[in-house]
Amino acid sequence: MVLRSTLAATLLLAGTAMAAAQTVVVTPEQETVIRQYVTTNPIVVERPSNFELVVGAIVPDILKPGELAENTLTTRYQYVVMDGRTVLIEPQTRRVVHIIE
Repeated sequence: MVLRSTLAATLLLAGTAMAAAQTVVVTPEQETVIRQYVTTNPIVVERPSNFELVVGAIVPDILKPGELAENTLTTRYQYVVMDGRTVLIEPQTRRVVHIIE
C-alpha cells in the first residue's frame, strides 16, 4: 500500500513539473513587442474543429506557424494568430507555450 501511495505521489509531482516546464513567462513589455511584430507579420490560421487552444496542446501539422523575429524574445518561438489570439509555439515539439489574448 505504501508503494502504491509513493508511486501516485511521484506521478503527481512529475505531472506538475512537466506542466511547469511548458509554461513560458512573457512580460507585458514583451507581449507588446510580440503584438506589434504579429500585427505587421500576421500568420492567421483557422482553428481546426477538433483542436482545443490551450497551453500544452500540440499544434497540428496542417498549420504552418511563422517565426518570431530574433530580437523579440530570448528563446526562439513560432507563432500563429488563432481565434483572434496570438499563440506562441515551441518549434521542436509544436507545443503551445503561451497565448496572448
